[in-house]
Amino acid sequence: MTSQSRADLVERLRNGTFTIAPGVFEMISARIADSLGFPAIYMTGYGAVASYLGLPDAGLATFTDMVNRVATIVDNTSTPLIADGDTGYGGLLNVEHTIRGYERAGACAIQLEDQVFPKKCGHTPGRQVVPVEDMVAKIRVARETRDSDDFLIIARTDARGLYGLDEALRRGEAFAEAGADILFIESPESVEEMSKICGAFDKPLVANMVEGGSTPVLSAAELEELGYTLVIYPATAFLAMGAAVRSVYQHLLREGSTSNVTTPLYDFKDFSGLMGFDKVWDFEKKWAGADSAG
Repeated sequence: MTSQSRADLVERLRNGTFTIAPGVFEMISARIADSLGFPAIYMTGYGAVASYLGLPDAGLATFTDMVNRVATIVDNTSTPLIADGDTGYGGLLNVEHTIRGYERAGACAIQLEDQVFPKKCGHTPGRQVVPVEDMVAKIRVARETRDSDDFLIIARTDARGLYGLDEALRRGEAFAEAGADILFIESPESVEEMSKICGAFDKPLVANMVEGGSTPVLSAAELEELGYTLVIYPATAFLAMGAAVRSVYQHLLREGSTSNVTTPLYDFKDFSGLMGFDKVWDFEKKWAGADSAG
């Protein structure tokens, strides 16, 4: 990632330019998204925990687990990364540590949420939230800790599920006053609620499009018209991958071969190029015989 691409993303978001960020969860999805020219990519906590640990997004991953995923993605892509930081992995001191770690790892923005630890995925039931004052303190710590004002703080509330939209809006207002750069009112349940959210704030807003989740999945044009600035698709890629892998494995089990599989497969040569084998082969050609010559 270049400093210019990072600056471009920050300018886009601060100016309210509509931005689509596909969810990435490991390096295959990250490399594919990176190759397509999106202005940003989004590291999904659900997907990262599932792919790395094979566990649910229920507060089981540690700061170390997640910051290492951030660093790996940033080191191997050029698209600016927005990263899920869950609750900050604890209290205020943990939030300070998390902000420093994510910023140094190269993320352009971090998402922090107001759930009680251990947290749960935003489109699953039973989510509890901390007192609004606790989340406000986390946002203030995050702002004071970051080295650059261009490391953006996305403040998310999960209050809609148990406490209703009015409480979620009240929290969003408090988060804005605390200095959050971007607001994320999670899991509205209708287009009317989404419209009310967009009419309530003069801050960039996140729309979370989860196929099968609580929020209607709208088109980019519809979301932009409502007033959202950033739309993330955290689940799309891992749902697609899961369906494709299950399909080809079922075919293999049933047929004993993949010769007639109907699921689309990435061309092997192209996939090898995506993973960087062209550079390996170029390196080997350049240094062929160097060991014996030395």
